[in-house]
This record gives sequence, structure tokens and C-alpha cells, in this order.
Amino acid sequence: MHRVNIIQHSEITDLELRLKIKLREICLGGNSKLKIYGALNCKSGKRMTRANRVFFKSKRDAIDNGYRPCGNCMRSEYLIWKNGPV
Repeated sequence: MHRVNIIQHSEITDLELRLKIKLREICLGGNSKLKIYGALNCKSGKRMTRANRVFFKSKRDAIDNGYRPCGNCMRSEYLIWKNGPV
């Protein structure tokens, strides 16, 4: 799979991260091992290691890279992903 529009947390400084969030170049976080994406303030996301953390500008970027919604902070999107559209 060709990975596009993914920013690895381990490859940017905290200052660069804050700037990208402020400029809305980063809107979602993800776990590269579990292939899950969610809100930047998600409790589950805050527990992951920096090496596994990635960032996306949009849901489309996350989905295009094979990530699924977080069952904690994106419950409705997760249930649609899990059960399919109603």
C-alpha cells in the first residue's frame, strides 16, 4: 500500500507538531501498528508511543491509508465501519 499524507510523530519536533495543528495541516492522529485513527484529544491516542503515532490532515487521508475510526472518540463512525451502512 502506498502511504500518502501521513506524518510520523517520530520525524517532527514538538514545535513543528504544534505549528501544523495550529495551521490545520494536522487534524487527526493515528496508531500505525493498529491502523486506527481518531481525534487529537482522544484518551486512547494519548497513551500510544511516539514511535507508533502518525498524523493526518483529513479522514479521507486516514481511510485511504487503510486506517479505521477509533471506537472510543469516533463511536458513530466506528459503528458504521464495523457494521456497514444502515
